[in-house]
Amino acid sequence: MKTDARQRIAVIDYDKCNPRKCGNWLCESVCPVNRTGKQCITHEGEEKPAISEDLCIGCLICQTKCPFRAISVVNLSMQLGLPIHQYGKNLFRLHRLPLPKEKSVVGLIGRNGLGKSTALKILSGKIVPNLGELEEEATWEKIVEHFRGREAQAFFEKISLGEARVSVKPQNIDMLPKAVKGKVGKLLKEADETGSFERVVEELELKPILESGLGKLSGGELQRVAMAAAAMKDADLFFFDEPTSYLDISQRIKVAKFVREIAEQGKSVMVVEHDLIILDYLSDLVHLIYGKPAVFGVVSQVKPTKKGINEYIEGFSKEENYKFRDYAIEFPNKTALKSKKPVLLAEWPSFSKKLGRFSLDVKPGRLNRDEVVGILGQNATGKTTFAKIVAGLLKPDSGKLDIKLKVAYKPQQLDSGSGQRVEDFLSGKGKDFGSNSYGSEILQPLELEGLLEKKIGTLSGGEMQRVAIAGCLGEEADILLMDEPSAHLDVEQRLKATKAIRAVVNTRNISALVIDHDLVFLDYLADKMMFFDGVPSKKGIANSPVGMEAGMNALLKSLGITLRREQNGRPRINKLDSILDRKQKKEGNYYYS
Repeated sequence: MKTDARQRIAVIDYDKCNPRKCGNWLCESVCPVNRTGKQCITHEGEEKPAISEDLCIGCLICQTKCPFRAISVVNLSMQLGLPIHQYGKNLFRLHRLPLPKEKSVVGLIGRNGLGKSTALKILSGKIVPNLGELEEEATWEKIVEHFRGREAQAFFEKISLGEARVSVKPQNIDMLPKAVKGKVGKLLKEADETGSFERVVEELELKPILESGLGKLSGGELQRVAMAAAAMKDADLFFFDEPTSYLDISQRIKVAKFVREIAEQGKSVMVVEHDLIILDYLSDLVHLIYGKPAVFGVVSQVKPTKKGINEYIEGFSKEENYKFRDYAIEFPNKTALKSKKPVLLAEWPSFSKKLGRFSLDVKPGRLNRDEVVGILGQNATGKTTFAKIVAGLLKPDSGKLDIKLKVAYKPQQLDSGSGQRVEDFLSGKGKDFGSNSYGSEILQPLELEGLLEKKIGTLSGGEMQRVAIAGCLGEEADILLMDEPSAHLDVEQRLKATKAIRAVVNTRNISALVIDHDLVFLDYLADKMMFFDGVPSKKGIANSPVGMEAGMNALLKSLGITLRREQNGRPRINKLDSILDRKQKKEGNYYYS
């Protein structure tokens, strides 16, 4: 195998590739290199094609002509050298690795599909990286030699000897009830290798659910149980993949402190987190991961957290001198938004609902056209109950709710068991599917064009979430009602989702109610805020929708934290009891100085 850096990468998604249906290996017939008599794209017998990256000239004709979008060719603008691991010829490859640091939390920030899971499997010893040498056996001895004289050498020597102990909190916690049966308390005691059961249960507030079965838990409860099980392992490296999905902002801050405590005990911690405010709050250092999803990923040098996140927002890694995005992520200036005359769409009176020992009291509210109302508050204070009442899935006990409008509802928990194709699911949701406007407003921003042939049951958590959002946006409705649409989406997917939601609301002159816990996501999307107060699992109070500043102030004051903006507009949590924190609290200005 050649040892010089490649100038381009060619990847084929063989799950999509169908050489007979495309017109008998169409990519081969359109390839200009093939027409000169050279064998750039070839196949044997009935096999699917392969592309020679050495002969490929990067013309992108095969990529453009492929009717199944199975081919990706990337012309590189930087020298990457050989990958740390490649799954096979014309398959995904990862360049470089993040490095754990003792007594530190190292964050990984990047798009889904760029190799974070591959890096995790290598660092935990589940994959022996092959350094791109597809014809030779991969061994840990080769890896130790590869890193000789570098900081990573000692870590991989431990892995090669089986001495590296790694604990992993997986991303997809929704699958836990299917994989593990039993009561929470019993399962956690069995997972406890450090005698920390009582402390961890207390810190993660799990006492009320110890006698519950996993199948009865909410998403937030499952997340905290998974965090507890991983934290009680006797390990040197702890890897937490999306530890805050389904958690409210209060729980996110508590989990961030919990993760930091593990590092302070002398352990190495790595975290994949897409909530920028929380990643900034809990990390000491970050690696950027960039590239093209499902094609290749590159891990940057380690950076201080503030600098790394700002470079990610800018789309430019300074140490590598590499621009990985054509635009910088921009944050809206809420104070500069022009107020427009509200046009009433719907309103509701006071009403209440009792479910077992829990009761919800809802104050009067109204929705205007072209308006998005963000719904925030602690878990178990009635947000989903309110959503189901508005959607007509539950009836209030007192007070008459008669909106008489069509509501499109995206629930929090998504059904992953369907064998239906994505295209069939979406076309059944609305008559506009297939139109140019549907493509530009929904399919393109949510990046779903390449998923249409897939079955829903085979999708990842992030893919399923985007399909669910598209299904909701595609329905003919007066009100869009979405429960936690940011879960499992990466930073850029979250921002693209806000633009898709906003575009549909404005184009159709309708309204949206969006429950979420990512403050950056809601900061982008919402015009108003509806704050849920009360005592979790006992009493919920749904306050009337108010302006963003008033609603966020109420939430942040209840949490005892303040937010400021960086010069680029990025929201950041002030250090507790800092000069700025005390100043903003004294002024009653918890939401941006």
